[in-house]
Amino acid sequence: MATEGAAVRRTRTERAESALATLTSSPPSPDRLRRVLEQALVFAGAAFAGVYSPGGDPATLCLAESAGLPRTLYGLRDGYPAGGHSPVAAAHRGGRPLWLGPEELADCPEARRTPSPEFSLAVLPLGAAGAGCLVAVSEEPGGFGTDDRVCLELIAGAVAVPVPAGPAADTGELPADAFSLAMDTGRVEVGDTILRLFGIGREAFDGRVETLLALTVPEDLPALMSVVEADHMSIGDRELEFRVLQPAGPPAWLRLRGRLLPGGEGRPARLVGTVADATKLRSDVTDVARVQRLAAALATAGTVKDVGKAVVAALRKPLQADRIALAELENDRLVVTVLDPPDPESWPELWRSEWRTEWPDAPVRAMPTLAAALREGRARIWPADSPLEPALAEVGPGGLAVLPLPAGGRMAGACLIGWDSPHDFGPDERALLTACAGLAGQALLRAHAFDAEHELVGMLQRTLLPRRLPRLPGAVAVARYLPTTAGLEVGGDWYDVIPLNDNHVAFVIGDVQGHNAGAATLMGQMRTALRAYAAEGHAPDVVVAHANRLLLDMETDLFATCAYVDVDMEEGTAWCVRAGHVPPVLRQPDGTTEIAHAEGGPPLGVLGQAEFPMTPLRLRPGTILALTTDGLVESADTDIDVGLDRLARELARADPGHLGLVADALLTGAHREDDVALLLMRYDGMAVRPLRESWTVWRVPEAVRHARRFTRRTLRTWGVARDCVDAALLVVSELVTNALVHTEGPVRLDLSLVNHRLRLAVADSSPRSPVKPTSIGWEATGGRGILLVEAMSAAWGTVPVSGGKQVWADLVPGA
Repeated sequence: MATEGAAVRRTRTERAESALATLTSSPPSPDRLRRVLEQALVFAGAAFAGVYSPGGDPATLCLAESAGLPRTLYGLRDGYPAGGHSPVAAAHRGGRPLWLGPEELADCPEARRTPSPEFSLAVLPLGAAGAGCLVAVSEEPGGFGTDDRVCLELIAGAVAVPVPAGPAADTGELPADAFSLAMDTGRVEVGDTILRLFGIGREAFDGRVETLLALTVPEDLPALMSVVEADHMSIGDRELEFRVLQPAGPPAWLRLRGRLLPGGEGRPARLVGTVADATKLRSDVTDVARVQRLAAALATAGTVKDVGKAVVAALRKPLQADRIALAELENDRLVVTVLDPPDPESWPELWRSEWRTEWPDAPVRAMPTLAAALREGRARIWPADSPLEPALAEVGPGGLAVLPLPAGGRMAGACLIGWDSPHDFGPDERALLTACAGLAGQALLRAHAFDAEHELVGMLQRTLLPRRLPRLPGAVAVARYLPTTAGLEVGGDWYDVIPLNDNHVAFVIGDVQGHNAGAATLMGQMRTALRAYAAEGHAPDVVVAHANRLLLDMETDLFATCAYVDVDMEEGTAWCVRAGHVPPVLRQPDGTTEIAHAEGGPPLGVLGQAEFPMTPLRLRPGTILALTTDGLVESADTDIDVGLDRLARELARADPGHLGLVADALLTGAHREDDVALLLMRYDGMAVRPLRESWTVWRVPEAVRHARRFTRRTLRTWGVARDCVDAALLVVSELVTNALVHTEGPVRLDLSLVNHRLRLAVADSSPRSPVKPTSIGWEATGGRGILLVEAMSAAWGTVPVSGGKQVWADLVPGA
């Protein structure tokens, strides 16, 4: 076993020595230091490698160059005081390497500045003390092993620290393929080779970076702007491929490599680097560049799906592979994340039958060779015609590579790469596959944390919003919610549909300031409060005013906007109240649209004495009411008035017969810079309108007799059967008597007949509900009224109404 290990160690060391010798013996180039550092990713399994040197100020160690994942993931800075207590400064002064694991890093600022301190740090001096140091990060559980340390020492010996660029360097002549861009003025110095690649002569170039950008393909311009704008740059690394227009023929591909040098001593920050023809890259750089591109792609991969797509993009085409599968290991089963190509015919029969489902999976034990590779945790490669089980042999008849994906001390899954034609696996390609497997495994671990947080955010959002909308009399409503794609924070947009008494329905939409847990909590409280105030029977302006006072009393720094529309489904009328919110949009039955000119009040939680005026709306059968939040109609480059006009035009083109499709069409192309909530209601009108009458009960000795007379006359007019009339008169007598005896203030009697169901309701100003007695003795003089109401009616109950209550009883004639 020791002999085998020594052979492996010599092989890796020899490969590293050969690669470094090739790089250091080649003519000096601006990107040589970066290429040397990239060897740490391939041969030492590092996730990050960087060089810190004294720079122009001996008292500060500045990051001169880096490769791998962003340094910010590990809390590393752009610079460290040379006399400080950081590991970088200690290795720089002492001239001895430091190998620090998570335990040693626990008290270091690096561990406190990163969300995941489970990494190891290697700091190696560059020659004698005071010459700077090499810094490398490993995410492996055991840190850098013996072989890794040997390779890092070779890399540290090969690093040539660049001479700090002083003022005199600005007047020197640039290499033919180099450039230097002043970040404050946009003036750029370029070599002759770069001008030739852009197809512009020296005499015609005015020294402005905009002149060069104008010659690029427009689709590539945003990526280039992210490089030449200082706010998007990080010290040490930037690589980009882009296209430039040619006088004839297709655009030419170029590759830019650069780094941002901080300013100081009156000098501006500068972006320096090289531009080369992308078709002339040497093969010895290609594999390392693939690792670097994969590392950059995985650094921004948020979800597990994104990780799979990045792996496919980085490996399949460059390796000329015919298929790639990425699968996660969950207990003893593999859950497929990516199959490329996605069509089932490209994969073995077992995969088509067991893996092509909604959550495709297959037991690892069905493929013993794959199970063994996962247990060993090493990349395994089988050439053409290897004796493998059919499920694997058919994946790569010309060659198969299985890459276990290590993450957090366990195997996160596996990546399978297959070729149809015989494929020759060289030693550099094996090293490439090993390095890519380590990067993908760590990215899967981070993506799982991202997915888990995303699911938690989604679950919280779904909990705070209505699970489903109620069935409405004479109308249909649909709602949509889209969270922002800018991050994982839960939003403050909400909507609600609240059925009220007498076939009234309240449609509410709102937005709480901010995108965090506080905004989400406040959103839930405001939605609950508005629903409670509406259920009490208050007018729309009173409901919104109560919510405003509640938000002020909560003493929060946040405010909220909302639109509240109370629709009378029987009459087709509505009252709209706005509190700093986007106005409703109406689509009339003839297809014309209008933005409701509803006078609005201030946002909730801003003014204590605010007024919220009500605006009447008229709804004809076929009218669509659209309520939305500003995320749909406003963005950084779109004014809210322009967005509302666009919403009205799209609503006019929609088919009102399919309200769900209308909602989906309105959300197409949403900016997603903010949350979006959309609530649509189509008013159809009630097929059967209820019969209603009301009577104000005066507090006079004959009040109950007058109420009975009104009830008898009304029910006879409606054609109610006599036996039901007699029962109704008895119930009215008891309800009106209870209201007059036990309450003060006005009393109102309401009668309604809906679909052969008679409702008798008495409203008073007392909030106390009647209590049904548990038992009544023969000597009791009261308490039998509510028992009588219960016995005579099909159902009875009480609801709050504008500070008082309403006691109702339902009778079914002929039942």
